[in-house]
Amino acid sequence: EALTGRGVLSRAMAALGTYRCIECNREAAELYRDYQRGVLRISICKSCQKPVDKYIEYDPVIILINAILCKAQAYRHILFNTKINIHGKLCVFCLLCEAYLRWLQLQDSSQNTDPDDLIRYAKEWDFYRMFGIASLEQTSFLVGIFITLWWMRPEMLKTKSDFILLLKALLLSSYGKLLLIPAVIWEHDYTPLCLAFIKVFVLISNSQAIRVTLNLNRMLPWLAIFFGLTLENGVVYLFQKMGCDV
Repeated sequence: EALTGRGVLSRAMAALGTYRCIECNREAAELYRDYQRGVLRISICKSCQKPVDKYIEYDPVIILINAILCKAQAYRHILFNTKINIHGKLCVFCLLCEAYLRWLQLQDSSQNTDPDDLIRYAKEWDFYRMFGIASLEQTSFLVGIFITLWWMRPEMLKTKSDFILLLKALLLSSYGKLLLIPAVIWEHDYTPLCLAFIKVFVLISNSQAIRVTLNLNRMLPWLAIFFGLTLENGVVYLFQKMGCDV
């Protein structure tokens, strides 16, 4: 039944290009073969002799759990064998979550409780300012990653589609930032520790996304993330020098 429900999507993707084996990352012409009358068989990879994509018959919840566990197979399934176009909306929503967290911390540090309209307008402007700063920091982080990868492995990012695929992978792998909101809503004494764990989880997910997308070892993705963080922290330092609360 799961395979049948994905039939239309799989045929549409087949028209766009090849799939990837989630085990060895080799290209595959199809995920399964339809023998009509409800008889379907998952394709076997010619390279590793394993199912091309076992996740096509898994429940989405199971796939999500495997992605949270940062399994490379789950990442390959999501990035190469499914048609997900929510990375833009997800990025904006994550930035809104981060801006809200910073805005809330800024309000907590402010002692002004005057309900005057001008004060309310200033608080609203603070939120937009935090969103802009978070966007610039995120952009700096991504630019640092792209520069490092392009410098170390220029053959991996030769075309526009290579850049777009990696950008999509990085944005999708930042879904852990959505946990910022519940961490703030259910505020406890250990909230700063939770925020640190969320940051680490997002970086691990980013590293796995780079590794899977470009088929790299573990060292280079972490090197790229290090330079991305360096550039991001440079932007933060610049804002602090300008007297901005970030």
